[in-house]
Amino acid sequence: MNDPRSASTLALFKDAALHVRNSALDDWKAAGKKVIGHVCSHVPEEIVTAAGMMPFRLRGIEISSTAVGDTYFGPFVCSCPKAILQSAGEGKLDFLDGAVMVQACDSMRRLDECWRKASVEDGARMPHFFHYFGVPHKVTDYSVQWFAEEIERFAKALSAHFSVEITDDAIRRAVALHNETRALLVRLEALRFRDDPPLSGSQSMSIILAGTAMPKEVYNPLLSALLDDLEASPGIGHNGKKRIVLAGSVLDDLALIEAIEHEGALVSADTVCFGARAYQGEVDSSENPYKTLARHYLNEQFCPRMFGYTQARFDLILKKFEDSGADGIVFQNIRFCDLHGSENGLFEKRLEKGGIPAMRVEREYGALADEGRVRMRIGAFLETIRKS
Repeated sequence: MNDPRSASTLALFKDAALHVRNSALDDWKAAGKKVIGHVCSHVPEEIVTAAGMMPFRLRGIEISSTAVGDTYFGPFVCSCPKAILQSAGEGKLDFLDGAVMVQACDSMRRLDECWRKASVEDGARMPHFFHYFGVPHKVTDYSVQWFAEEIERFAKALSAHFSVEITDDAIRRAVALHNETRALLVRLEALRFRDDPPLSGSQSMSIILAGTAMPKEVYNPLLSALLDDLEASPGIGHNGKKRIVLAGSVLDDLALIEAIEHEGALVSADTVCFGARAYQGEVDSSENPYKTLARHYLNEQFCPRMFGYTQARFDLILKKFEDSGADGIVFQNIRFCDLHGSENGLFEKRLEKGGIPAMRVEREYGALADEGRVRMRIGAFLETIRKS
C-alpha cells in the first residue's frame, strides 16, 4: 500500500469485522442516531437507511459459550442463531434500537420466539422495535407483489414506531448509496482475482464484514480511498499459491479463512451470504421503489432457501471459480444446516465429476468452532491439489 492512511483504514475495518462494536458505530450512537439489527441478506437495508437509521447485520461473535442459546434452542440446531441469542443474553446487543427477524431458515425463524421468551426469563434485552419480516421462498409475479407489500409494511412499521417519514425519494437516495457500496465491493473482488493481489483473503473478508457493521455514509468513502490505493499497489506475494473459492452457509468471522491461508493457500473468491452473494447486481430505482427492492432481493441473493435457484447457485460458484483462477472449492456449512449441507453434497459430487477439486467441511459457528480439525482437513485437501 502506498498511502499510510490505508493501513489505518484496514485496521478500522478489521476491528469492525472482529468485534460487535466499532468506533464508527459508537460515533453514530453518540450522535443520537438509531441502529436497526437484522439477521438475513434478504432484508432491504435501503428502507432502514431511508429512515435515517443504520442497518446492522447481527452476528453472534465475541461469546465464550451458548448457555443461553442452548436453553431455548436445544442441541440439534444450527449454532448461528443460538450464538446471536447468547450475545443478546450477555448484553452485547443492548445498543440496538430495533431488530428485524426473518424466516431465513427454520432455525433462524425460531430466533424470533426464543428472543422474546429469553427477554422475559433470562434478561436478553429485546429492542422495543421488534419486527417479523416475511420473505417468500420462490419468485413469481404474485410473490414479488406480496414481497413488495411486505417491504412497504416494514417501512410503515418503522415510520410509525420512530415517528419518521420514509418517502419514495428517500428510498431512491438510499438505493443509490447502497448501490455505491455494491459497486465498491465489485472493485474489491476484481483485486482478489489478480494473479498476485495486494491483500489476503482474510483482509478482503474483513473489509466486506465491516460494511455490515458501519454506516454506509462512513464506510463508502473509506473503502473508495482504500481501493484507489490498492489498485495502484503491487501484489504482496500470493502469486503461485493455490487459490480457493469458499462457498456455503453463513460465514461472518475470519477464523476459517485464516485457517485455509495458514496452510499456504489463498481464498481468492467466495459465494457466502456475508460475502459475494450479498452484493450481486444493483437495484434499479426506475419504478415503484418497493417493487424494485422486492425484485432485487428475491432474484439476486441465490440462497438455498429460495426454491428453483439451484442451477443459478451452482453457476455462480463456477463463475467465481473461473474468474478468480481458482484451483479448488471448499464448501462449508454449520452443523445442522440442512439447506447448505444437502446442497453442498450435491455440488461437491457434480464438481468432482467435472474434474474440479472440491471438499466439504461441517463446522460449528463462532466460539464453538473446532479449528484444529478443520485446519487438518484443509491441509490434506491442499495436498491433493498440489499433487494433481
